Amino acid sequence: MLTLSEYSAIKTKQQASWESGDYAIVGNAMPLMSELLCEAMDVRSGWKVLDVAAGNGNASLAAARRGCRVTSTDFAATLLAAGRLRAAAEGFKITFQEADAEDLPYEDGMFDAVISTVGVQYAPNQELAALELMRVCRKGGKIGLANWTPAGFVGKVFKIVGKYVPPAAGVKPSSGWGTEFRLHELFRSATKIETVRREFVFRSHSTHRWFDVLSNYYGPMLRALATLEEDTRVAMTAEILEMADESNLADDGTMVIPSEYLEVVITK
Repeated sequence: MLTLSEYSAIKTKQQASWESGDYAIVGNAMPLMSELLCEAMDVRSGWKVLDVAAGNGNASLAAARRGCRVTSTDFAATLLAAGRLRAAAEGFKITFQEADAEDLPYEDGMFDAVISTVGVQYAPNQELAALELMRVCRKGGKIGLANWTPAGFVGKVFKIVGKYVPPAAGVKPSSGWGTEFRLHELFRSATKIETVRREFVFRSHSTHRWFDVLSNYYGPMLRALATLEEDTRVAMTAEILEMADESNLADDGTMVIPSEYLEVVITK
């Protein structure tokens, strides 16, 4: 069991990682997951919705498009700044606030719905993050999650990266949030947990172009590569590209790769 100070040190490194690069280049291509999740949650106009680990605001905007009063949070200021620009461009009034998923600065039961798309699953203290999601959601409210699964394409990428850049000792794999077993452990006090396996399809000009974008703009990958010696960096890159080529469904030189994720609707 890690101490609070150890978790804090891990989060400080995570924050620096997510603020490097330009996540919006990656995140802007992935709004579909959030749109589908809001539909699965059956969010209603006028609901107070909290987006946790919001990144550049995909789920925040999806909820705002449905007439919700949205608060968008992340511990990375640069990601929130990108979300603000998108909200302004679409004419939505969304509240943006820096916040730690493991220590949300809100009252108990303050929100009708809490949402996170491939975000909160990266919180190092998973139990505490799950408790916070439940705490700030009202009784009978909904918690909606979209989490990468261990068996999906993204899960396989993370497994390769973890072989070369091992995660911090004592931290459970983030892919656990993409399994029904772990979700029932984390949200055992919930009234109901409903899950659907979906696929998000990554598309690019080629697998090499996709990896160029990932390695230059996706902070965690950029940081992971930066920690490696040249020969090890080349080896990890080659292994990821080999796996991507094997997963690619396109036959015209482009890239079309489905990646499984778990869509989750929890009723408090």
